Amino acid sequence: MTMRLSVVMIAKNAADLLAECIASVRWADEIILLDSGSTDNTVELAQSLGVKVYSNTDWQGYGPQRQRAQSYATGDYVLMIDTDERVTPELEQSLRQVLASPQPGAVYSMARQNYFLGRFMRHSGWYPDRVIRLYERERFQYNDNLVHESLDCHDALVIELNGDLRHLTCRDFASFQQKQLAYATAWAQERHQKGKRVTLAGIFGHTLGAFVKTLLIRGGVLDGAQGWLLAVVNAQYTFNKYTGLWALNRGYSASEKA
Repeated sequence: MTMRLSVVMIAKNAADLLAECIASVRWADEIILLDSGSTDNTVELAQSLGVKVYSNTDWQGYGPQRQRAQSYATGDYVLMIDTDERVTPELEQSLRQVLASPQPGAVYSMARQNYFLGRFMRHSGWYPDRVIRLYERERFQYNDNLVHESLDCHDALVIELNGDLRHLTCRDFASFQQKQLAYATAWAQERHQKGKRVTLAGIFGHTLGAFVKTLLIRGGVLDGAQGWLLAVVNAQYTFNKYTGLWALNRGYSASEKA
């Protein structure tokens, strides 16, 4: 017996991305979208495409929002994706095979193909960038992390699927930078709440480490100009995270950093 699949996503102001995303998973038994207060036509567009749309503007972080979104699903399995992701035909075939003959208690990972300023990266730590996104609805759910949330799957068997999940990570550099800054601020707040601390030496050590790891250890140099730029971006993101934490440790807001 083939298992029923619920595709679940969270969104805000994603009208420009939504149609292609939904087209790539239209074969699923249901598609759930939890909107967090869009001011564009995300909700209306999703509804016109047959998506089950819900709303929650009490934002508590990415992890809790994904938990809420999953609570509306009714399928045996959940495929959690973002509006800037697309399921390729090869990945669709792999997903269908799992649903036809699943392994109880296992979770499934897929390679994510990340787009950065005109090309899908092949190195830099951005490929294969495996993420666990397919799982049994009643057995697993996301953790409570404010950012960089992940599935709470503990010691479950992780099975790798064939096929890529295409991720339109960075189509516009300015908006990408804005998103990175928001993530860095949220990361700093979360770590500060957990009592984490950082020194000035630690800030620069982490920053340099991020640059070297992206460019050399993870092969960013093989991605050409985009690889070099991504190494700089990752270093900047790391610097923003740790300076934000440093500021909070000293009683400033994460955005003041002074």
